[in-house]
Parts: sequence; structure tokens; C-alpha cells
Amino acid sequence: MNESTRAPVQHKWIISIAVMLGPMMEVIDSSIVNIALPNMMGSLGANLDEITWLVTGYIVANVTIIPISGWLSTRFGRKRYFLASIACFTIASFFCGFIRNLYLLIPIRVIQGIGGGALIPTSQAILMETFPPEEQGTAMSVFGFGMMVCPSLGSIVAGWVTDNYSWSWSFYINVPIGAVAFFLVLFFIEDPAYLKSTGSRIDYVGFILLAVGIGCLQTVLQKGERADWFESRFITGLSLLAAVALPSFIVWELKTKHPIVNLRVLANRSLCVGTILTMVIGFGLYGSLVLISVYFQNLLHYSSWETGKFFFYSAAAIAMVMPIAGRLVNRVSPRYLVGAGVSFFALAVYRMSHFTLETRYEEVFWTQIIRGAGLGLSVVPLNVIALKTLEKKDIPAASGLYNLMRQLGGGFGIAILVALLTRGEAIHRANLVQYVHMLNPLTVQRLDVLEQRLLARGEDFVSAKMGALKLLDHTIHTQALMLAFVDGFQFVVILILLSLPLLFFFKKG
Repeated sequence: MNESTRAPVQHKWIISIAVMLGPMMEVIDSSIVNIALPNMMGSLGANLDEITWLVTGYIVANVTIIPISGWLSTRFGRKRYFLASIACFTIASFFCGFIRNLYLLIPIRVIQGIGGGALIPTSQAILMETFPPEEQGTAMSVFGFGMMVCPSLGSIVAGWVTDNYSWSWSFYINVPIGAVAFFLVLFFIEDPAYLKSTGSRIDYVGFILLAVGIGCLQTVLQKGERADWFESRFITGLSLLAAVALPSFIVWELKTKHPIVNLRVLANRSLCVGTILTMVIGFGLYGSLVLISVYFQNLLHYSSWETGKFFFYSAAAIAMVMPIAGRLVNRVSPRYLVGAGVSFFALAVYRMSHFTLETRYEEVFWTQIIRGAGLGLSVVPLNVIALKTLEKKDIPAASGLYNLMRQLGGGFGIAILVALLTRGEAIHRANLVQYVHMLNPLTVQRLDVLEQRLLARGEDFVSAKMGALKLLDHTIHTQALMLAFVDGFQFVVILILLSLPLLFFFKKG
């Protein structure tokens, strides 16, 4: 790597703060807005299907921009593009808090997503160039700390803001953070010579195919479950469009002389393996978060605040382990660190697959600590090993693809695991019901016990009879849901274990 292109040493930690503020703002906003949605429904007079377009519109715009952020950096100059993205996200945040009409708010959220799409990949590219190889692990641990801890902090802030003020402050909170980030980037970051603004041709065909393919795929993942998947013509049509557009995009980008996304960087073995692994981790991380949240609240009957505390414990473990992982990167092969971290994460999910309706608080607590430690140990080494062997000119494109795959992995994880949960509950319920009938002495005995309890509370005979049947039905529903959660957690464990052999394909050194 060319040392002359590296930022001045005296500014490197100021630069790290500058580039971290933008992504922190983006991930905090995502957490806050998701929690504020119920309040927004009442304020805007929208139903659940309508209000979730605020999330879908943002994510579709976001994931469409992520892979082309490298090309946009080269086209317009990375500093100018980064500043424009921060300004776009910050200004859109202000208008999101100000507007009180859903149909005006949705396009503003799309604009906000366009601004947010560049923040994480561009920040990673700047950090990889700013710090020398021996300090990249430490730099990425600081960056990763913000990315992994901020969602949990965002959840806590969201509860306090929406309870004490209004949902508008979920967006207004970005304005001061964005302003500080803008001026720090303006004064302390400069483009390397090879990334000065150029006048290369615009790949319109590639951009259209990418926007259609990624946009349709992400919308399917976001809306598929509520629309009953392929029973909906809308979802079927979007799926067909994605199935045509995405392969066409890959073929076009590999053949054109001026691709909008440089897919050729995936010829680097470490980057290719890293993108696959980060997609698997994204699948397990975001997918299991949904399962954990529903499981804690619906089956263990923890409050939203108690559930948030468990996420905070996991985030605290990440915060403690990640700096250690950053320092170990230069002393221990990153492959071993990634393998150990992913194994810890798999162990935590495996323990969750053995949770029951009587699982104790302490067991849940330590499982979340193990989960957080695994993530903290794996994320930084994986970032470093995936990007470290690339030429500097390839890092912006590679970072965009790397982050896109994590986002898509998360989208697939949420969609697939929610579908498994829904379908699994129905299947397990049907299996359990086969054994619940009046010819089964255990069923008769259970109903009699329930009837006697209700009669003892003062219920009349008919009410006790009906109440016993309802309680038995609730028990069946709970057990079926519990078994569906077990299936979902086991699916994540198997997927993670199948991905571990990929570690042997990383380049050595």
C-alpha cells in the first residue's frame, strides 16, 4: 500500500471520530424509528401496513445506494460525496420530524435512506486508508464498537424520547450529530490522489438493473410475510422482477468497461469469503434478534424495558470484547478470532434453542453475554481480513459490497425466520392437536383439573367448562410457539456451523 496516500498521523483519531459519527447516527436512527412506529401510527392515522412503508422505503433506498457508494466516491470525490450524504441524511431527518402527513413522509424517508446508504461503507474505506496496517484492528474495533452498541443505546433512547416527548424527536436527535459530523469531515478529511473527482461514463443500464433488482428483493423481504408471500400477485411480480434484474445486473457489470459496481473485486479470495461470512452473521444476528425479542415478550412475558436490558447486556459484552479483538488482530491470525467468535455466537443461539417456558433470568442473562462476546470477537477481525489484502483503489467498491451483503443477510434472516416461526407454529399445533381429544385419558384429566380450579374461583359449571377448553387451547398454542422458536434457533446454529469451513479459504498472512 502506498504510504503517501495515508492521512496525517496527527489527525487520525479526529478522523476516526468524524467518520464514526455518521454511521452511528444512521444505526441509532434505525433503532429509534422502529420503536417509535406505534406512536407514529396514532399520530398519522395510519394502520400497520401503511406505517411500515416508512421502514421499507428507507431500507430499499439504503441498500440500493450501498453497493454504488464506491463508484459515487470516485465520480464526485469521496469527501464531497460523504459530506453530501451526511447533509442529505441530516436535513431529511429534520423534515421527517416536522412533517405530519404519511404520504409526504414516505418520500422524505426514501431521501434519508439515500443519504444513509453511503455512511457505513465510506467510513470503513476512510478508516482502512487512514491507519497503518498494524493499527487497523484497533481502528476497526472503535468503529465496530459504535456500530454494535448504538442500536442498543438507540432502543433505550427511543423509549425515553417517545414516552417523554414525541416521535418527532426520534428524527430531530440526528440534527446536532449530523452537524458535528459534517464540520469535522469538512475540516479534517481530504481525498487521496486516486479518488479525486473524475468524469467517467455513467453506467445507466447497470444502475437501473441494480435499483430494480435490489429494490424488488428488499421489498419482498420486508412485505412478503404480511402479504402471505406468493399468494400475493404483488409479491410474486416483484420476485420475478428481482429474479430477472439481479442476474442481468451481474452479467452486465462483468462485461461493461465502466461498471457502476466493480464486481471484479470479488476475485480477491479473502473479500469473497468475507462477504459470504458477513452475510451469514447478518442472517444470524438480525434474524435471531427478532426471535429473541418476540420470545422474551410473548413467552417469557418480559416487558419491553426488560427485553431492552438484555440487549444492553449483550451490547456491553460487545463493548468489552471488541477492543481486545482489535488488539489481538496483529498477534493472532484473524481466522482464529473469527472462528472463535462465530463459535461463541453459535453456542449462545444453541443455548437459546434449549430455553423453555421456565427458563431462569440468570440463564438468559449469561446467554446474552456469550452472544455479545462472540459478536465482539468476530466482527473486527472479519472486517480487517476481508479488506486488508485489497489495493486502496478497490477498498471503496469492496466496502460497499461487503456492507450490502450484511444488510441482505439480515433481510433474509428476518424474513426466513419469521416465516419459519409462523409456519412452524401452525405445523406443531396441528401435530399437538392430534393427541388432544376426549379419548385420551391425559386430556380428560387435564380438563378436569382446569375445571376444578375455575369452579373453586366461583365460576359456574358452564363457564368453567368453556374456560377449561380455552386454557387448554392456550397451552397448545404456547407449546407450539415454543417448538417453533426452537426450530428457528436450531436453523441459525446449523447455518453458522456450515459456514465455519469457509475460514480455511482466507488468504494467510
